Amino acid sequence: MLSKVKNSFVRFSIALALVLINIYLLSKVSFIFQPLVTMITVITVPMMLSVFFYYLLRPLVNYMERKKLNRTVSILLIYLIFGILIVLFIVGLWPSLRQQLINLVENAPNLLNSLSVQLKSLEQNGVIATLFPDNSTPFSQITEYINKGFNFVTDYVSGLISLLSSFAIILFTFPIILFYMLKQGEKFGRILASIAPKRFQQDSREVVLEIDQALSGFIVGRVLVNLALGVLMYIGFLIIGLPYALLLTVIAVIMNFVPFIGAIVSSIPIVIMGLVVSPSVAIWSLIIILVAQQIQDNLVAPYVFGKKLDIHPLTTIILVLGAGDLGGIIAILIIIPFYMILKILLVRIYNLFFKEKWQNA
Repeated sequence: MLSKVKNSFVRFSIALALVLINIYLLSKVSFIFQPLVTMITVITVPMMLSVFFYYLLRPLVNYMERKKLNRTVSILLIYLIFGILIVLFIVGLWPSLRQQLINLVENAPNLLNSLSVQLKSLEQNGVIATLFPDNSTPFSQITEYINKGFNFVTDYVSGLISLLSSFAIILFTFPIILFYMLKQGEKFGRILASIAPKRFQQDSREVVLEIDQALSGFIVGRVLVNLALGVLMYIGFLIIGLPYALLLTVIAVIMNFVPFIGAIVSSIPIVIMGLVVSPSVAIWSLIIILVAQQIQDNLVAPYVFGKKLDIHPLTTIILVLGAGDLGGIIAILIIIPFYMILKILLVRIYNLFFKEKWQNA
């Protein structure tokens, strides 16, 4: 028995050593793989957009196909409708958003001055003084941080032109990838399932179907939930007279696609903009955000997701923080779908190979 354990340990050690040696050797010739890494980096964003819109548009394409309309014609018709919507957005909504963005950048110094005045008045408030004795109020540091933030945003907006080349690549490749995904997307799952050995064909089809349904429910649900959040926030901001309400709402909706962190980050400029007007507007802005988030989390999200998104909030926080540290914003955006896929695969592998053995052990 002891000799078997020793042999197993030796085989494991040799295998581990070989793996580490291969990793070391590959690191020495990493330049060979650089073109592949570059290609993957270039197509990552178009692929993410394609998968996102694939799950959004697939139900519509399938519905049109059931109505005896050719699938290719259905996709082209949807493209035409999207083109019209983009034109309407450029003509109707974009000028207002653009004007608000330009005004925000141009008025940044005035906004900072107004903010400094509001913070000084709070600093002189008797209640604040009792909370922070010995002249230790943090408002001067807050003003400095906000000033740096405004300068960063101004520089970032001014430098957006340098991203036009990358945007052109995305704009060109994304519709082509999406077209073929919508046209032949159902075949990809069957091809993946057919790779498995024959005795696992049925399980493979079930896993592929489960992953497909999980991704579809997550993406479509996230869009519906974020749109509902945006409508609630925009109505509230209009009621309290928050400046740049439309721009801040659009930013909040986009940022809320980033799990956990997005809601916090998008709240900061909203509260700051409210504080520029008055402390009461800042408080009401925060109340509107919290109320909208509660309605989203407790009323809209359970109705939209049901039990499909069975992920504990603590798990979400750990995943997002880890992904952000390892891979930045792209990793944060894909970590939850990746976790859902991995969970489905591991549960199926456990049920197939380990569950019966462990229960009978």
